[in-house]
Amino acid sequence: MTTDQKIQAAYDTLTAGRPRASDGQLTVSNICTEAGISRASFYRSPLAARIRADLADPASTRRPEAEQLRAKVRELTVADKELRSKHAAEIRDLRATVRTYANQIQILTLRISQLEDDNKQLTARLHHAGDNVTPLNRPLPVTRQPVTS
Repeated sequence: MTTDQKIQAAYDTLTAGRPRASDGQLTVSNICTEAGISRASFYRSPLAARIRADLADPASTRRPEAEQLRAKVRELTVADKELRSKHAAEIRDLRATVRTYANQIQILTLRISQLEDDNKQLTARLHHAGDNVTPLNRPLPVTRQPVTS
């Protein structure tokens, strides 16, 4: 492969956005790196003048794929930011809900404790009352109702 062919292949590789040995920017240094030649060899080539003219004119070296990718990156960055914001808001809401539930559980636990204490007191009063109170948990005697015709 001649030097001119190497330069052309390197230039085509960089304009296509598929660098192999450089950072992908379209510069003389990167063309030389991709082609595996020195800068002196590049400047001796008849292609150098045409490529340098292309590099001087930004419109001719603009790669539409790269611009599309940059636009897509911006779009995805905005979408990522929105999703992160929504996620953070959802986490805040869930934490508030958990705090509310924890408070309700604490209130219910205290109420259960009060009811258990009341139940103990009533059970103790029932035992001290003697025979004049019939506990509800004992089966009551069955009484017959008169049949009406």
